[in-house]
Amino acid sequence: MSPRKLGALAGGIFAVVLAIVAIATMDRAPLGGPGQGSGTAALGGPFTLTDEDGAKVTEADFLGKPTAIFFGFTFCPDVCPTTLFELSGLIDKLGPEADKLNYAFVSVDWERDGPEELASYTSSFDDRIRGLSGTADEIETVTKAYRVYYKKVPTDDGEYTIDHTASVYLMDKDGRFVGTLAYGEAQDSMLEKLKRLIEGA
Repeated sequence: MSPRKLGALAGGIFAVVLAIVAIATMDRAPLGGPGQGSGTAALGGPFTLTDEDGAKVTEADFLGKPTAIFFGFTFCPDVCPTTLFELSGLIDKLGPEADKLNYAFVSVDWERDGPEELASYTSSFDDRIRGLSGTADEIETVTKAYRVYYKKVPTDDGEYTIDHTASVYLMDKDGRFVGTLAYGEAQDSMLEKLKRLIEGA
C-alpha cells in the first residue's frame, strides 16, 4: 500500500476512534455538562404500558417534567435492587426538589411481572418510583424506542434470568434523551446530574 493510502487509512481510523469516544462520553453529564457538548442521541418515543394500578400509561404522561427511567425486572438478583435503592437515596438527597422529576421502572419480564408484582416490588423503594409493565409487543416497542438491550437467559433450575441494560435514562421535560446514570457511578456524580436535569426543566 502506498504511503498516501496508509496515511488516509490512519486518518480514517483516528476519526472513527474519536467518534466512538464522543458517543461513549456524550451521556456522562447531561444538559451541557462536561463530556456531553450540545448533541443528544435520538432515543425515546411513543409507548403504551400499564402502571401498578392497572391504568394505561403513555409517554405523554411523563411530559412536563424531566424523567429518570430504568429498565429491569423484579426477579433481578443484583443490578435492579441496587439501582432502585441508589435512586431512592438520590431522591432523598434531592429533598423537595425531587418532586420536580418523574421516576419510572419498566419491567422487561412480561411473563412474570404485572401490576401487582411491580406494586409489591417497588414498595421496597421510594414511593415516587412508578412501576410499569406491558405485553410482549408493548415491551418490544418501548425497548426499541429507548435502545434497551435485554435477553432471556435460561438457568439450571429450568427458570430464566434476563440480561439487560443497567443504566438509568435521563429525559428532559419534552421527552428528549439527555444522558444516563451509569451502574456503579459515584453518588455525587449522579446527584449532580439530577440537579442539572431539574435546573434545565
